[in-house]
Amino acid sequence: MVVPLVETIVKGKRSADEGTEAVTRTADVLLLFLTGSATLGVSEIARRLDISKAVVHRILRSLLSRDFVAFDTKQRKYRLGPAAAALGAHALRDLDLRQLALPLLRHLQQETAETAVVVALVGTSFAFLDQVPSLQEIKMTVEVGRLFPLNAGASGKAVLAFASPDLRQRFFSEPLPALTTQTKVSSMDLESDLERITRDGVVISFGERQPGACSVAAPIFGVDGYAVGAICVCGPLGRFSSEKIARFIPLVKDTTHTISLQLGWNGTFP
Repeated sequence: MVVPLVETIVKGKRSADEGTEAVTRTADVLLLFLTGSATLGVSEIARRLDISKAVVHRILRSLLSRDFVAFDTKQRKYRLGPAAAALGAHALRDLDLRQLALPLLRHLQQETAETAVVVALVGTSFAFLDQVPSLQEIKMTVEVGRLFPLNAGASGKAVLAFASPDLRQRFFSEPLPALTTQTKVSSMDLESDLERITRDGVVISFGERQPGACSVAAPIFGVDGYAVGAICVCGPLGRFSSEKIARFIPLVKDTTHTISLQLGWNGTFP
């Protein structure tokens, strides 16, 4: 009876491992829709995730049956479906960071007359959770929900500078992507920037994520003392004089300090 019992245990473990791998692959497919084009085909997903087209097709078919993706018959590609949109909206509504930040973003926008945004750390990337756009005719707005690399722009670098050692190691283990000609793609250059950011507690970016834009950002800390997100003021480069930037810095840092304390941060670092 011992051998059948061992076989049963091994088969059960194998089945559990396979189930975990299937869930991970499904999550990876969904996350791809946050990093680039709104529509993706089976071949592109298979190539980017390095899995077979047959596996991708099975995953998409399952997601399609639950409305997490929709099929575009003209392009013969998939896009996020209504269930994914509803889930995302529900998550944003209930997310503590967004809820805490929104009233402070409104105040920050009024004080600076520029767009105020809140971002969250997502894996080794960041995503904009919400924004309060400037009321000026020419303004900067952001794409809420899309993932961006941490080396591109003030918000991402603010998070990366105060991230855990493990996260920083994972981030630097891959080639650094460039979104503009100003994005730092040299590990040495970026590390130098991060040292300065950890000393000053604030980041000023000139066109590193979006050409012609300027932003001032500071990190939001979680209970463990590592960055969980950032607050940023952004707008057209021509309006960000050195005098304005100097005035924006304490406003942004005060905002992130208030939110960090509300999230349970005790004011110390690891």
